[in-house]
Amino acid sequence: MKIAILDDYQGVALSLADWASLDAETTVFTEPLAGSDSDSDSGADSGAVVRALAGFDVIVAMRERTRFPAEVLEQLGDLRLLVSTGPRNAAIDLAAAQRLGITVCGTGYSAAPTVELTWALILAAARNLPEEAASVRAGGWQLTLGAGLHGKTLGLLGLGRIGSTVARIGQAFGMTTIAWSQNLTAEKAAEQGVRAVTKEELFADSDVLSIHLVLSRRSRGLVGAPELAAMKNTAILVNTSRGPIIDEPALIEALRENRIGKAALDVYDTEPLLADHPLRALPNALLTPHIGYVARELYETFYGDAVEDIAAFQAGSPIRVMAPA
Repeated sequence: MKIAILDDYQGVALSLADWASLDAETTVFTEPLAGSDSDSDSGADSGAVVRALAGFDVIVAMRERTRFPAEVLEQLGDLRLLVSTGPRNAAIDLAAAQRLGITVCGTGYSAAPTVELTWALILAAARNLPEEAASVRAGGWQLTLGAGLHGKTLGLLGLGRIGSTVARIGQAFGMTTIAWSQNLTAEKAAEQGVRAVTKEELFADSDVLSIHLVLSRRSRGLVGAPELAAMKNTAILVNTSRGPIIDEPALIEALRENRIGKAALDVYDTEPLLADHPLRALPNALLTPHIGYVARELYETFYGDAVEDIAAFQAGSPIRVMAPA
């Protein structure tokens, strides 16, 4: 059995699970096989993926970093098992995999690292931590006047598992918490100590607006030019969910014109972010490289469960099988 472990950017996969317990030849890919937008056909070179993965029986995919649409799966004639870290993966065509006789399995997951990074971004943006840390390292001292959070309004675009946890932390900081999503009711919001508002109120009233939605047809481009125009010129927009929820060109224009205070982003339309991407040049954009879930404890779960998935498949009893909806 030949196993490919994809997109192990930090080179840690082999040290975090007992791969030697498998009777297999394992190859680790530490560089992206192709730029990807997991929910569209743009940016991904399917030919590069097929060429790199020809001959492998098992592929372990890190979340949605590499896309597996039908046209890719159809050309991977030796592939029998595709393991995705996490319990779901929008970048895999599950119906095509089922049709082709490819078993797809998932792993355990925890939202805690993403919640923690969301707050790291909020605090870093509010208190200008990148600029101040760089000043000290360069021999300087205080440069900026940061913004406090106590008494401010935290807006949640989405109040599911992650959004509600982010809200509780905001409440601990003394923030007023408000939320909106298409299906959010006042009763559900109240259970979290959050006030449900209209979409217009969410964007107009938030001092910090954090996005916590799944990317779908309804949420793609949901934060566009009109929504950005409604925000305070001091507001911080945070996105640790999926890049295409925000209209990226509209966001770049709003930041260039200082129509919002800052954007703190961990996700982008195309990943990895292009070296010459205009966001990289904007001083009011705080950028991290999609590390919301990149924590040792979660990676141990991902890779440990992946080894279990492969062993169970070898034994003829697959576990954590993903089926098309």
